[in-house]
Amino acid sequence: MYSPDTTKYLVHISLTAEGVVEKPDVVGAIFGQTEGLLGEDLDLRDLQRTGRVGRIDVQITSKKGETKGEILISTSLDRAETAILAASLETIDRVGPCVAHVTVESVEDIRVVKRKKIVERAKEILLDRFEDGTIDSDELLDDVRQSIRIEKIGSLGEERVPAGPNVLDSDAVIIVEGRADVLNLLRYGIKNAVAVEGTHIPKIVEDLCEKKTATAFFDGDRGGELILRELLQVADIDFVAFSPKGKSVEDMSRKEVIKTLRNKVPVEYVRDQYFEDAEPAPDQKKSRTPPGDSGAGETKAKHAVPLKKSADGDKGPRTLRDHIDDVKGTSLARFLTDDLTVVKELRSDDVENAVESVDSSVTGLVVDRAVDQKLLDRLVGKGLAYVAAKDFKGIIKRPLSIRLMKMGS
Repeated sequence: MYSPDTTKYLVHISLTAEGVVEKPDVVGAIFGQTEGLLGEDLDLRDLQRTGRVGRIDVQITSKKGETKGEILISTSLDRAETAILAASLETIDRVGPCVAHVTVESVEDIRVVKRKKIVERAKEILLDRFEDGTIDSDELLDDVRQSIRIEKIGSLGEERVPAGPNVLDSDAVIIVEGRADVLNLLRYGIKNAVAVEGTHIPKIVEDLCEKKTATAFFDGDRGGELILRELLQVADIDFVAFSPKGKSVEDMSRKEVIKTLRNKVPVEYVRDQYFEDAEPAPDQKKSRTPPGDSGAGETKAKHAVPLKKSADGDKGPRTLRDHIDDVKGTSLARFLTDDLTVVKELRSDDVENAVESVDSSVTGLVVDRAVDQKLLDRLVGKGLAYVAAKDFKGIIKRPLSIRLMKMGS
């Protein structure tokens, strides 16, 4: 019988009958009215018996005393033979007792369709299934350096928490969420990170925070916020570094990590606003690392970066904390870009009028006044990522897309 693997052509035929007929009537008309018409070599029954013509597929519907439909016939004949067979079908003028009209609409070359599918699939395989064989020297060097740093990762305390090799010897420590975060910081040469591995803060982490300058650095999601809440209740934290919203520390690039740690803020700026229920840790009297500390285990004297100079040659604010300190008590406001450049400085009472004129380059606001719900909603609508204010009053709905930092008195 007919094998679909050998099909070359598919003949599409339209049928119209002036009356109600059924499929057997159509098939009978095809065989009956073409029998002996083309000779023995092209007799339809013989061709179907030998598999050179496939099954005749009839699809018809009857409506209001008229029948219309389509006939499909597949063949493995050559082009000329297929054309003759198709033309012979147009001689059918009756189906059962009804007058009929048969027209060949098209002859589809199945091999062309298959070739198109093959080409499209080959393109997908070429783009998606081949492994990238290009060589990047920088990537090779990073892989080798990373393997060396990973070998140096250790564990501390009875809980065996993952930690960088310099945690015990450093003056500062960075508290992160998990082992992958420690490894990512090691990749960038930051060797004083220790992981809490969940919301249950290990005793060794509490002890380290008591003795060293501690920076909390967690993922910018709900999980990171929950861990930070827990950490603030049991440990003596000095600074908080906010990773980008929805960004994991383990996925951050070197530039993002360094920038985030540089822009860390004292814990006092965030404790009241974000974590009203977090009680101060038992001991808040230890000596603090100077504000310029990078969080990578070196003191300010060794790691200080010169401040940017303004147009008149004076040194300007380098970090978000610097802007907060500059604005506090001055009744001023500053709109800042992502790299902490001042876009606009104005009186704090004029912020409402200025909000509508800020463009998409503005990502934050530092203002020496209280911010209410109405102003906060307008700032959220402009796409700001954070607001540092003297106070927040009447905030009923606290948006998740913006960070609120309280300056304090």
